[in-house]
Amino acid sequence: MPGKILIVDDEKGMLELLSMTFKHKTDYEVITTTDPVEVPRILAENDIDIVISDLRMPEIDGIELMDYVKQVDETIPFIVITAYGTIESAVEAMKKGAFDYITKPFRKEQIILTVDRAMKMRQLQKENIKLKEQLEQMRKKQV
Repeated sequence: MPGKILIVDDEKGMLELLSMTFKHKTDYEVITTTDPVEVPRILAENDIDIVISDLRMPEIDGIELMDYVKQVDETIPFIVITAYGTIESAVEAMKKGAFDYITKPFRKEQIILTVDRAMKMRQLQKENIKLKEQLEQMRKKQV
């Protein structure tokens, strides 16, 4: 089953580029939005595996958005992309739990490789959670 990616960027051109890249080169389902305020609704309505977000956006920046996503589900890998990369912002993003930090411009292969790695980690996490739940159910039956 292919994973589901949410891409958040206030630039429509970047959303189109990323969406087309994933649709043509992977089996991942892609949901996009230019408005980070829509993310809570999107997360509530979809089983999102990975979030890719721009760092600088109006209203909510990428770090604030990552904090929100991590509150909803700390296991969702969050990838930050930005044209305004600094060492300070990269360190802050990674300290707060970003899976990766990618500066624009980037190569399509780079973003696909990063998402593939994040998706593998996400699938392993889901499998681990499921196995723990099964183990707990077996323990309860034995008691």
